[in-house]
Amino acid sequence: MLSYVIFSLTTAGIYGLLALSLNLIWGGAGMVNLGLAGFFAVGAYASAILSLAGVPVPLAILAACVVGAATGIGATWATVRLRGDYLAIVTLGFAEVVRLVAMNERWLTNGTDGLPGIPAPLKSVLGPQGFAVFYLCLVLAILGAVFFLLRRLDLSPFGRVLKAIREDQDLAGFAGKNAMRVKLIAFACSAGIAGLAGALYAHYQSYISPDHFQPLLTIYIFLAVTSGGVGRPAGAFLGAFLVILFLEGTRFLGHLLPGLSSGQVAASREMLVGLAFLLVLHLRPQGILPERIRPAPRSQP
Repeated sequence: MLSYVIFSLTTAGIYGLLALSLNLIWGGAGMVNLGLAGFFAVGAYASAILSLAGVPVPLAILAACVVGAATGIGATWATVRLRGDYLAIVTLGFAEVVRLVAMNERWLTNGTDGLPGIPAPLKSVLGPQGFAVFYLCLVLAILGAVFFLLRRLDLSPFGRVLKAIREDQDLAGFAGKNAMRVKLIAFACSAGIAGLAGALYAHYQSYISPDHFQPLLTIYIFLAVTSGGVGRPAGAFLGAFLVILFLEGTRFLGHLLPGLSSGQVAASREMLVGLAFLLVLHLRPQGILPERIRPAPRSQP
């Protein structure tokens, strides 16, 4: 039971990083990114491939952040002028392209067989149980650091520019702000955080395959950010843990409803996820911790 709780909390921490990543670009700049699973996969494969090639794990994780950010810049360079549904469609297509590349480029990713034996830091020294506790502490420490940095960013002039672009990009441009450059920086930071989450996931699982990066993952993260509160890092943080609690809680449907087969239980869980998303949007669209708009600082006379 303890191992299961540790696993769930570690997964929640990784989901929390993804939620913070999405909240930065969606809640901050108003850009809908449906390709979150793609950046997550890029970070996971980048760190896994480098570490399997002999690169130390900390450097591989750092490289995954850089690769994720660079991929984010490349993916948005030609699409940063798109808004709304068009940007969402392009990012969704990007995630599918990443997954298809991972499935078919066996020389790089080993295809659908996946990459086994990804190094897990200190696992041979600490043992399975000690490693699980250590990795949980590591993930939570990184999550706390990223949350603190994004919280500071949210209150900084850059964060206020992001909010201005979200509310009215043209007006922000008239005020002298380079909206395209700011959005590109924000997307790169968001993709870098998603790449970091992917790297942590790869080294925790020690095995990844294209099946781990289905588009449903993006839906889970959208549910986390929406339920917690769009535009507020604390809301994304809380929403990620609530989503994991919900997902893990529904695993016991088979015990509550013994007449269901395993396939029916899995289908019921996905239906409940969709129902929860609709209920959140209907009952509390602003989220549990809604965004607080602070008044502009008074100018000194």
